[in-house]
Amino acid sequence: MARLLRGVLAVGLGLVALAAMAATVLVTIGPGMVERGRNAIAPGGPWPVSDEAAALHDSLVIGDWHADTLLWNRDILERGGRGHVDLPRLIEGNVAVQVFTAVTRSPAGQNYEANEADAFDNITPLAMGQLWPPRTWGSLLERALYQAERLERAAGAAEGRLAMIRDEADLDTVLAARARGETVVGGLLGLEGAHALEGDLASLDRLTEAGYRLVGLTHFFDNEVGGSLHGQGNRGLTDMGRALVGEIDRRGLILDLAHASPAVADEVIALTDMPLVVSHTGIRSHCDTPRNLPDDLMRRIVENGAAAGGGVVGIGFWADVTCDASPAGIASAIRAAVDLLGEDHVSLGSDWDGSVTVGFDAAGLAALTHAMREAGLTEAQIRKIAGENMLRVLRARLP
Repeated sequence: MARLLRGVLAVGLGLVALAAMAATVLVTIGPGMVERGRNAIAPGGPWPVSDEAAALHDSLVIGDWHADTLLWNRDILERGGRGHVDLPRLIEGNVAVQVFTAVTRSPAGQNYEANEADAFDNITPLAMGQLWPPRTWGSLLERALYQAERLERAAGAAEGRLAMIRDEADLDTVLAARARGETVVGGLLGLEGAHALEGDLASLDRLTEAGYRLVGLTHFFDNEVGGSLHGQGNRGLTDMGRALVGEIDRRGLILDLAHASPAVADEVIALTDMPLVVSHTGIRSHCDTPRNLPDDLMRRIVENGAAAGGGVVGIGFWADVTCDASPAGIASAIRAAVDLLGEDHVSLGSDWDGSVTVGFDAAGLAALTHAMREAGLTEAQIRKIAGENMLRVLRARLP
């Protein structure tokens, strides 16, 4: 009997060990497998970069409005074997300012046409599977705060190569260091959807204290502040949404209309005269997709805030907004944006690590500079698109 009990115990311990191993595999390998499928790089490279384009690229001040890197369990201080962005690749791509956007909720399917507000949330199982703190499993606010903590910890451990940008003085410090030849990237936090407020405008205090300076109103679904471009019925702003727009304006934050419904965009334009951003998008007349806002609305968006030079749109790097994710395809979309909106209102909005397939990662950004030259854009125009237009809006809005 004792021998039998020992055998049963051994089998039981073995099953526990196997279960532990399976859980370890799920946590350590599963999320990586998910990301490899969601954040792919399409075949086609390496892309051409002429000596002239390389020299120009090295002289640019480059800013990108949108990367969802903090959603994934990778050490952004180390070069990764998956995804699109980490500090070594940003440095290799000569990026000066990167907006890291916190995704806190995303519906299954991510349909561009329509999503129900109560659709199954993809981020909850991802947070659990990546062993995020339990406080994040049921709270969108805590998910945003946790992603801010991740960026702040990375900046603290980066030995000066990554710096948080919270105000114009921080931006000036990063740019001055780069002008002296120092290797540093400025990271700025953004919210992909104000549902992270969890219906309470007071939550904006905690988010701004954590470093958030760009606020997207909606994501793939209608929320407490207003309608999504991919929601139901082109809903406008709610009372909370109108109050939030006022707070964004008053606090010197940046308002992002990416994923906002046309009705929301119209109301925002009527409510404020600050320069607005559409952080990651394309041009409807160039790539006819419901993901891109109509041309006439895009014109009115960038005309807002004329006293500060107007707003900007960030052209995305994936085919759903450009119809071609190659460097030449993105350059063609940028050219279309310049023709429609003017050279002072176009910038870069990659959507790297945003569950999209792109033609190149952050390290390969020089290929886009080459492609912009090939598309006939002048050096002055490329400098504006690469970063100068973004910096103008940051200076106009950051405290």
